[in-house]
Amino acid sequence: MTEFPQVLTIAGTDSGGGAGIMADLKTMQARHVFGTAVVVAVTAQNTIGVQDFMALPAKLINEQFRSIASDFTIKACKTGMLADAEHVHVVAEALQKYDFGPLTVDPVMIAKGGAPLLADNAIETVRKELIPLATVVTPNLPEAERLTGLAIKDANDMVTAGVALQKLGAKNVIIKGGHVTDPQAAADFVLLADGSSFWLSAPRTETIRTHGTGDTLSACLTAELAKGVPMATAIQTAKAYVTAAIQATIQVGHGHGPLNHWATPSDEVSRHDN
Repeated sequence: MTEFPQVLTIAGTDSGGGAGIMADLKTMQARHVFGTAVVVAVTAQNTIGVQDFMALPAKLINEQFRSIASDFTIKACKTGMLADAEHVHVVAEALQKYDFGPLTVDPVMIAKGGAPLLADNAIETVRKELIPLATVVTPNLPEAERLTGLAIKDANDMVTAGVALQKLGAKNVIIKGGHVTDPQAAADFVLLADGSSFWLSAPRTETIRTHGTGDTLSACLTAELAKGVPMATAIQTAKAYVTAAIQATIQVGHGHGPLNHWATPSDEVSRHDN
């Protein structure tokens, strides 16, 4: 019988299938690990936007954690949409109770269409209770600004924010540079636990089909860590996978369409050490 590493996503659903737990499970399957899920919130969502969402009761979330822990051997896990301060706290408590391996924190705050997915009063809870548990944290620029209180306008600001996030307790940091207005490349800053750092860049693809990009990157990273891949290599694979999933676009929906989760990692990602 073939055994595969088992991984866990702790997030919200996307009824449109392109982001959240749906994107996580598709990515995990593509990367040859077995995905499980703790559903924190349910959204009514498509490629055009988020029409509604509801966070689940804390009791049901805790029961999901208990069910997973009692039956599966989770090698790595990740968080995504956590809704509000109460639910961030519930998840942080559970992650301290159960050993689910390396934790990737994707601090999801706003959907691609602009809808808020994390209450303003939850930012401090993420900062104080969740970030210190993170093996790696993967914010985009707006999320990094909210978490650090710093304005990020250029590469130097990304480095400063990375150091600030590490001081909050995250062991490793990836600051995704997709929001920087460089028409040629999308560059991410990586700061590792040992203090070393590097940049990963890939050609920018002009497309509106980028729904679920952050979820996909963090899910791929989680899958690679579950396999025992070293952090720096896992991060580079995740960047290469997302790059290919954007480049090999598929036509789904009428708005910000989803990525192509069938894609194989691109060889167009380059690494530049500091």
